[in-house]
Amino acid sequence: MRLQPLPAFEDNYIWTLSDASGRAVVVDPGEAGPVLAAAEEGLTPIALLLTHHHADHIGGVDALLARWPDLPVYAPDDPRIPQATVRVGDGDTVEIAQWRFDVLAVPGHTRSHIAFHGHGHLFSGDTLFSLGCGRMFEGTAVQMLTSLDRLAALPADTLVCCGHEYSRSNAAFARVVDPDNAALRRREQEILDMRSVPRPTLPVALASELACNPFLRVDADAVRAAASHAAGTALTDRVDVFAALRRWKDGFRA
Repeated sequence: MRLQPLPAFEDNYIWTLSDASGRAVVVDPGEAGPVLAAAEEGLTPIALLLTHHHADHIGGVDALLARWPDLPVYAPDDPRIPQATVRVGDGDTVEIAQWRFDVLAVPGHTRSHIAFHGHGHLFSGDTLFSLGCGRMFEGTAVQMLTSLDRLAALPADTLVCCGHEYSRSNAAFARVVDPDNAALRRREQEILDMRSVPRPTLPVALASELACNPFLRVDADAVRAAASHAAGTALTDRVDVFAALRRWKDGFRA
C-alpha cells in the first residue's frame, strides 16, 4: 500500500492510501484540485472517508462526486455533511475492497468527530496532531482528553496521519512546556530539518507522540508542573491539567 499526503490550502493534508493499481481511499478532501491532479497521475478514488464537517476537510467532496458519482462517502452522523452515503459511528467497521478500518468516536474538536484506524494507520483529522491536538470548538476538556486517551491506547507503531502540517508551531509550544524532554528535542530537530526542504513531517509513529506530545503526557510530572505554573495554581486532576494546557496553547505565540 502507498500512503500519500496531498497538500491543500496553506497547511492541510488530504490523505490517500492506494494499492498497486492506484485504487485509493481518500481522507478529508477539503478541496478537489489535489485529488484531481493525482488522478491525472494514475490515482483512482474508490471511497471518501470524512472525519468531521469543517469545510477544509469536506469542501472538495461535491466536485469529486461530480467526477466519480458512484463514490461511497463514509462520514459521521452529522447533518452538516449532506454528501454522506454511509453514516458511521463508534465501533463500526468500514470495509472497502481490501481495506478495513475501525471507526472511533473522538469528540472534542467537533461533537461528531470520528477517526479511522486500519492497516497500521490512524486518520485522526483534527483531533490529534503531531505534538498537539485540535482546538475544542464544540466539545469539552473531558471529551477531548477521553478522545486522546483512546488514540493513545492504539498500538505504538501506528502511523498518525493528521489533517494539518502544524508540527513546527506545535514543537515550539511543546518545548516550552517540557524543555528537558530529550525525545522532544530530537523530534523538533527532525521537524525543522524536514520543513527546510520542505517535506511533510507526517505521518509520525504514535510511539513518538507518546514520548513527546504534551497533550498525551498530562500525567507526566514536568507537564503537570508547567500547566500548574501557567494556570497560577497547583493542578492535580488530569482533566484540569489538559484544560490548562489547551488554554495556554490557544493564546501561545512562538
